[in-house]
Amino acid sequence: MSTSYDVVVIGGGPAGSTTATLLAQHGLKVGLFERETFPRFHIGESLIPETYWVLKRLNMLPKMQRSHFVKKHSVQFVNANGKLSAPFYFWDNKPHECSQTWQVVRSEFDQMMLDNAREHGVEAFDGVHVVDVLFEGDRACGVRIADGNGRRDVRAQVVVDASGQAALLQNRFKLRLWDPMLNKGAIWTYWQGAYRDTGRDEGATMVLQTVTKNGWFWYIPLHDDILSVGVVAPFDYLFKGRNGHEQTYHEEVERCPVVKDRIAKATRVTGYFATRDYSYRAKEVAGNGWVLVGDAFGFLDPLYSSGVLLALRSGEMAADAIAEGLKRGDVSGTQLGKWGAGFNAGVDRMRRLVCEYYNGFSFGAFVRQYPELRGTVTDLLIGDLFTDRVDKVWAPMESLYGPEHRLIPAWHEGTTPDQAANKANELVLPAGRRP
Repeated sequence: MSTSYDVVVIGGGPAGSTTATLLAQHGLKVGLFERETFPRFHIGESLIPETYWVLKRLNMLPKMQRSHFVKKHSVQFVNANGKLSAPFYFWDNKPHECSQTWQVVRSEFDQMMLDNAREHGVEAFDGVHVVDVLFEGDRACGVRIADGNGRRDVRAQVVVDASGQAALLQNRFKLRLWDPMLNKGAIWTYWQGAYRDTGRDEGATMVLQTVTKNGWFWYIPLHDDILSVGVVAPFDYLFKGRNGHEQTYHEEVERCPVVKDRIAKATRVTGYFATRDYSYRAKEVAGNGWVLVGDAFGFLDPLYSSGVLLALRSGEMAADAIAEGLKRGDVSGTQLGKWGAGFNAGVDRMRRLVCEYYNGFSFGAFVRQYPELRGTVTDLLIGDLFTDRVDKVWAPMESLYGPEHRLIPAWHEGTTPDQAANKANELVLPAGRRP
């Protein structure tokens, strides 16, 4: 382990490993420090097609193509009455190999990404805790790490915070804004032998609305005959005044007959996982000598499986800005954060689609009314977020609003942690098996 690097990355998840790998491809000396020991459990198993382009830059595609991960070709929605939408097939909209993606077990995928970073020359260490970011004046200049050998300082020209929801620098500078609308929780478990579609639909993600319309299930087929099945609903509804995660989960299954039928002959193979995932973003993506990527910058509701894409894209965009800045001798916040506005615009497009769903938006009704926009909606679902070409869906969507439609507040109208001290992102892991 060196005492100095061009760039230090805090965190070895998809955002951190992406940033580190791309910087190493630029010939920079990169050190990465991950607190946990890999492989480790993580939720967020369904990839969307636009991850292809970053995976290609990372030289990860051959590894993904050789993997045993289930191939995903589409997403399908089921409304509260049990009516299935026509599948949104990615290939039909974009006939390119990028339109086939994967359902991944994150402990395996994240290990592959971290190993890939090492193969590209990143000095990556897991089981090493970054306890502080060092500053000279207002410029980050390194980190203080702790491992079995004690504490020591590591210098760097740029520090990348990819520490996930621990959000080291976001908390230090009080940059977090809780989303004013997206305040959800989730309970999930894993089943073996649950119903799986066949052929082209075998790897489809399903989003199934509960009959009460205030929650939805994800239904994600993984390899080894395992299904990830979870319910998402407003936090207060899901966790307050209920009788434990197990009973709540099964009460919600009863409220979603399609899920109930699909798992009727299955065997549960894990305990019950739970999280409250309050969506948030930081007011800034960078400062002098430091950058935020992945969940260390922001977290968005998991409805459309955008988490890994946003991690990869933020890592990619940050890496390009860092490499350019180091080449010019400019590690100012302006240079390192030049990608922030464009990235936020992309996240806003996915956020709006999420909020519209919670406001009652029906994909089926929309494409029946505007069949010519089916392809554009599919573009959004595959993660083609960073272009204003897709913005043509919003006005037609608004034309279908009823008188009871709630206006969607902007994310930056949210509250700070000081204003909402009861909010926190928490994860409850059961004992025993974890994928």
